[in-house]
Amino acid sequence: MSSASTKFFDEVAKLFSGAAGMAQGLREEVDSLVKSQMERLIAEMELVKRDEFEVVKEMASRARAEADAMKVKVAELEAEIDRLKRKKK
Repeated sequence: MSSASTKFFDEVAKLFSGAAGMAQGLREEVDSLVKSQMERLIAEMELVKRDEFEVVKEMASRARAEADAMKVKVAELEAEIDRLKRKKK
């Protein structure tokens, strides 16, 4: 292989290497831009984090159980009041 063709292939290799470096840099730039836009969008949507959601879900479950227990207790008290009223008559 002649020196001229070796130089040619060396130059082509440098060109491809430079292009690959530029493509990698461009990809990193695009990734960074997409990530920042997604973070901005999520912040604007006011989404909650999973752990915060789970805490509120547990609180709601406990509140529901307490409300159900109170309904039972109120029903028992109302029945007792009715029984006392009938007894008075």
